[in-house]
Amino acid sequence: MSQNRIPASVLFCCDHNAVRSPMAEGIMKKLYGHAAYIQSAGVKNDLEIDGFAISVCEEIGVRISNHQSRSFDEMKDWGDDLGGFDLIVALSPASQRQALELTRYFHLDVEYWPIMDPTGLGEGREDRLRAYRQTRDQIMSNMIERFGPAIENNSRG
Repeated sequence: MSQNRIPASVLFCCDHNAVRSPMAEGIMKKLYGHAAYIQSAGVKNDLEIDGFAISVCEEIGVRISNHQSRSFDEMKDWGDDLGGFDLIVALSPASQRQALELTRYFHLDVEYWPIMDPTGLGEGREDRLRAYRQTRDQIMSNMIERFGPAIENNSRG
């Protein structure tokens, strides 16, 4: 992975845009601020932002509670040109397939980060939070390995 260059625009995607990709979008904005245009999308938009994802992101100062889940199709409907992204990071196999399908029409790079889906894991609140923290930390370590250390004094959070 280690390329240490932040692309001008990054799209994170997963299955529902409710857990992994919103976490990645929020973490990237926190770590790298305005260094890139960052968005996220899902293959489907059939779930609201996940409460456990909100909680574990707040623990590290990342606010995703106002995130609006959206699909690839809705992005196009809202005027976000998918061909305008320099990099798509797929966090699930289904989103990787969708992203690769898009590359038939646009020339852009697609990377696959196999990030664990924490939904449905764990018995009780603490076990579930532990699974979500593991996913959050996995996203963050992949991000730092790929894009380098956080940019100090960025103004987003």
